[in-house]
Amino acid sequence: MKISQKGLYALQAMMALTRRYNQGAIRIRDIAYEDNLPEKFLELILLELKNARMVESVRGAKGGYRLRRPPAEIPLSEIIRLIDGPLAPFGDAEQLRVLIDRDPDHSALYKVFLEVRDAAARILENTTLADLIADAPAGSGSKAGKKSIRKKISKKKKAELTVLPMLMRGEA
Repeated sequence: MKISQKGLYALQAMMALTRRYNQGAIRIRDIAYEDNLPEKFLELILLELKNARMVESVRGAKGGYRLRRPPAEIPLSEIIRLIDGPLAPFGDAEQLRVLIDRDPDHSALYKVFLEVRDAAARILENTTLADLIADAPAGSGSKAGKKSIRKKISKKKKAELTVLPMLMRGEA
């Protein structure tokens, strides 16, 4: 999985909207300045997010953009899939399953790609915008917020490590 510059900007813009979620609509210029993003490119990204019904625009003097749903209901996977497509190195999970079935000589390789995709998808689907901003004051990534994310990922890694040796020996 590779996240494009556009995908990274989209995630940063969504984080800016999350940090200021209870403050109403935020102007594009303010988001661009706050996160050092190119304003014209950000306009296109926010329009795409608006068309996907993740954000909404507000007109007028106090206009701008705001999240349509609470940050806790927006997983990172949804944003990444919208902007950059599937989370797998080669297409989506179903395409990888087809390759596993059709190409027995290379099925072990495709199985690894599928496992990588599944692990990345699990993390991205279980991490919301609210998780990224939890306990962080506006404009900073606090140690507490980073610690809670690391703890969440660490628990997932431990769970995967207990299953992984069985998979490696072919016991699954």
